[in-house]
Amino acid sequence: MDSQITFRQYLLSTLALILIGWGGLALLLIYSVPFVWARWGFYVFGIMALTGTTLPIVYFFHRRFPTNPRAEPNVIVRQAMWVGVYGATLAWLQLGRLVTLYVILGLAGGLIATEYFIRLREKANRRMPDVK
Repeated sequence: MDSQITFRQYLLSTLALILIGWGGLALLLIYSVPFVWARWGFYVFGIMALTGTTLPIVYFFHRRFPTNPRAEPNVIVRQAMWVGVYGATLAWLQLGRLVTLYVILGLAGGLIATEYFIRLREKANRRMPDVK
């Protein structure tokens, strides 16, 4: 893996996610009624919008606070997607008035635990290089 990852490799996907996500949400909220497919569109566009918005923030955090070993690009994208899934799920649940403090904390705790165990598994699967 390249030791210096630049934001340039994330720029196109970030712009595409932001434009499609927020644009789709705006069009959906302006021109549709809340039937089943519009709600699914709200969820998908919400994930895209929040993922694209948080991708530069997650990248910045990984640059500012590096881990050992360094986070690979798929880790940065996955963590931004967790934020998108979390925010879109809370917004989806708010439509049905189902959000409580316990739901907010439980969902956040579950996603954080999932990411923690995924990172733990990635570190455990690393092999030492063969030195001859």
